[in-house]
Amino acid sequence: MAKLEADKSGVWRCPICTYDNEDSMSACDICGVLRNPLIKAIAKMDIGGVGGICKDSGASVMAKSLFASLPRDMAKRTILFEVQNDVSSSDDNLNLYNLGNIRGTFQEFNSAFSSQNHKVNIAPFKFDALSPDDLVSNGLRSVKSKSKGNILSKKETKIQVESELVAKGPVTRERRNGVSENDSASGSGNKSEVFDTRMKAETSSSKSRKEEIIDEGKTSTSQYNPEKWMIPDKLDAGLSQLNLAIVGHVDSGKSTLSGRLLHLLGRISQKEMHKYEKEAKQQGKGSFAFAWAMDESAEERERGITMTVGVAFFTSRKYQIVLLDSPGHRDFVPNMISGATQADAAIIVVDASLGSFEAGIDATGGQTKEHAQLVRSFGVDQVIVVVNKMDVVEYSKERFDTVKEKLRTFLRSCGFKDSCILWVPASAMENQNLVANASDVRLSWFKGPCLLDAIDYLQLPTRDYSKPLLMPICDVVKLPSQGQVSACGKLESGAIRTGFKVMVMPSREIATVRSLEKDSQVCNIARAGDNVTVNLQGIEGNRVTAGGMICHPDYPVQISNYLELKILVLDISTPIVIGSQFEFHIHHAKEAARVVRILSLLDPKTGKTAKKSPRCLLAKQNAIVEVALQTPVCVEEYNNCRALGRVFLRASGRTIALGIVTQIIKREE
Repeated sequence: MAKLEADKSGVWRCPICTYDNEDSMSACDICGVLRNPLIKAIAKMDIGGVGGICKDSGASVMAKSLFASLPRDMAKRTILFEVQNDVSSSDDNLNLYNLGNIRGTFQEFNSAFSSQNHKVNIAPFKFDALSPDDLVSNGLRSVKSKSKGNILSKKETKIQVESELVAKGPVTRERRNGVSENDSASGSGNKSEVFDTRMKAETSSSKSRKEEIIDEGKTSTSQYNPEKWMIPDKLDAGLSQLNLAIVGHVDSGKSTLSGRLLHLLGRISQKEMHKYEKEAKQQGKGSFAFAWAMDESAEERERGITMTVGVAFFTSRKYQIVLLDSPGHRDFVPNMISGATQADAAIIVVDASLGSFEAGIDATGGQTKEHAQLVRSFGVDQVIVVVNKMDVVEYSKERFDTVKEKLRTFLRSCGFKDSCILWVPASAMENQNLVANASDVRLSWFKGPCLLDAIDYLQLPTRDYSKPLLMPICDVVKLPSQGQVSACGKLESGAIRTGFKVMVMPSREIATVRSLEKDSQVCNIARAGDNVTVNLQGIEGNRVTAGGMICHPDYPVQISNYLELKILVLDISTPIVIGSQFEFHIHHAKEAARVVRILSLLDPKTGKTAKKSPRCLLAKQNAIVEVALQTPVCVEEYNNCRALGRVFLRASGRTIALGIVTQIIKREE
């Protein structure tokens, strides 16, 4: 064979198919067998130019796909036959033909050398699965055809590949990347198969890493089926839990009212109360003794104001009450939002004394108005208005009626119905009309219920037991010595129990529920509406943060930093324009944000678009806006989960707008 190759200058003969190839080629043009020795062929190649390279030089499919769009100037060549000695030889029992310089395509040669007596069935070689070059070239063609205007799906591109397979029968198998293949075993006969290969289009390269996390693992909640233990049994003994927030203007007596109520119901012992009275007198603040039952930090006691939301528990005849004592000072409204957003109902405490009530409802600095607006935006529609410090005004009925008339008008404007508002005159310092009817004859004109009875008039809101677990994290307590971390909050939907696997967002860490605490008591199961402490194990403490979320591993909450909001602008002096910056509050999270777009103004009566793309937003206007947050937050659209779809916008120490999340936008960078 080496002798035959030496006789012909400028060509070399393939030892497999006996085709004469040009000397510059390193592989057979017919069967693709590499030349032996390969070094000889490389040494003879003309490095200075590319003229000696064959038209079909064995380049990979990847290389061909990259240059497929270039114009071809070389005309197609016809088959050339220069037969020299068509004499059969039998070297090593192989039937070989001494052929001349023959050029043409594979199919043309196959038909030219086939006859009735001697027919050769040659099937092109094919991998069992698509090679990496095939996948790349097919993907390039799909993207190229997409740019020319072909209407294709954004998520999937169908590529039809026609191939000739030699098989007895196809074997279908599914691969992890979603490609369905028809694989065939070798055998007699030819069979042409046409199959569709679905490839996922790569679009994540044009998106930020943060937004890749948004859709990862997201499953529709419509597929969720709750387990039997998650739905409470009607025969279950025990009282339902009601989360009750106490709000109002600073120095209206909220903490004193809460402390007195807890003491009267036996939640604070006489020994503890005596301790508080002694400590308060030593600092010259004897009247703050009951307030110190709720304000436990040294700074709160020193300044005489509540700075964080205090949590306490007591029991009425109908409910287990979780009392949320909220700060009233304007500097701590963000803390009030973070804590009181868990409320099912609210107690609005107002000061009946002359001047104090008017300061609370003042449009500029009054916190009574702002708290009422915030409470309504939390979804609370039931309130008890406690007109406190009635002893200062001698339990005057006229003063009570004046306060009631002025405040009722404002509460109506916030969306509260008269039937959902209860009015209770009381005095926390003198223990009048709190847990029993007033003993002072000066309050005999009031025939309504006392405060404790009024709480039992409240109705329990609907609970979402049948939806996946969602619990916004209000506070985190870390115990490194015990290897666990505790997360506190209210279950907005679903249920949880000891040993349950949960996902902590936004870190996407899986943890195990070690134990549960409800009303300071260990329990095995907690359901929607319960305010619980979840003790987790198997997770680092820095992966659990306030403002995060505990959710079902198969139904993680969405994370985004670009949202479309429907807002109501409150009483503001500076218009809201594109680029305006503010504090963005949602459940227990707070982030810096700015207005990116103002899409439209809405008619306050019909809710329809009144004007598109306004330049600014003024007081009392409804609008659709897009905002960008500095850091992504756990969020859901309001229609899917109301608690995770309510937002509050604040600037310069005031709440400037209330709203809901209408759309979570996946934005490309």
